Amino acid sequence: MTDPAVKLPDLEDKTRFLLAPTSYPEGTGEVRLEETHMARVFLTDHFVYKMKKPVRSSYLDFSSLDKRYAVCREELRLNRRLTDGTYLDVVPLRVDAQGQMTLDERGVPVEWLVKMRRLREGAALPRQIDRTTPQTLAPLLQRLCDFYRITNTIELNAEQYLTWLGDRCREWRDQLLAPALWLDAGEIDQVIQVSGALLDFIRCEAPLLGGRAEGGHIVEGHGDLRPEHCFLTQPPQVIDCLEFNRTLRCVDPVDELSYLALECELLGRLDLGEAALEFYSRVSGDRPPPALSRFYRAERALLRAQLAAAHLQDGEVADPQKWRNKTRTYLAVAQRYCV
Repeated sequence: MTDPAVKLPDLEDKTRFLLAPTSYPEGTGEVRLEETHMARVFLTDHFVYKMKKPVRSSYLDFSSLDKRYAVCREELRLNRRLTDGTYLDVVPLRVDAQGQMTLDERGVPVEWLVKMRRLREGAALPRQIDRTTPQTLAPLLQRLCDFYRITNTIELNAEQYLTWLGDRCREWRDQLLAPALWLDAGEIDQVIQVSGALLDFIRCEAPLLGGRAEGGHIVEGHGDLRPEHCFLTQPPQVIDCLEFNRTLRCVDPVDELSYLALECELLGRLDLGEAALEFYSRVSGDRPPPALSRFYRAERALLRAQLAAAHLQDGEVADPQKWRNKTRTYLAVAQRYCV
């Protein structure tokens, strides 16, 4: 048992411990820290340890140790669907009787970490983007298509799907128009135009969108299918699914692949995104009109604009101009796909 008088470590204490190479039982020459809104990720020579931050918002709750344990277990389960031997375990960070942190079996858990095998960074799609062809992308796309074929179909009627699409467009619009973001007049006008066009599409194309739900095309997918999560290894690996909110993970495969196409376009490879959508249509036999992918791309660009702008509310931001530029880029792309 830990002495009750011993002060339990906070987030910064845990971070300092995990940044020390001597903390890891398997040994490592160095540790690199990467940080997101929701986690701190520690890269050792051969492994990755992901620690959730004790944060809470409208769409997630990591505020207690038990909740972080549960979401770590869910991350392990869900990400094993599109990987092989990459997601290894959920391991405890413990404090022993003397108040010392350890990654061995001594003491009581004060944090939970998702442990992963470290993939070769050079195999990530953004690093391969200039030399990737539709042919070299095909194994990754085949894995995704096989996944969409066998994963859980979500029972939604047309009205439920249309309401959900409309609600999230309004939510992203309202968050982007928050006074604290200080968007300029032109950007505010873009947000209003894009969100209005998306809502008009939902209303006017209700049979098309509602038919996606009633036709069984909404599945429990990856939820965050970006190039940086795709590794062109043998076999290909797709990591970092959206594990913390099942509703946000329930998607149309055309939506997910349109998101991948959007991000490939911003990396200078519009052709790869189009090839991905064509591959899916050919393999699945699902060939909706091009307007559907344009809608999904505009909607995803609005979401990415909102996420970029949200960084400006993170207190002291190291490079605020970076996030302003990202917000403007995504708003411009969203507007273009709404025309």
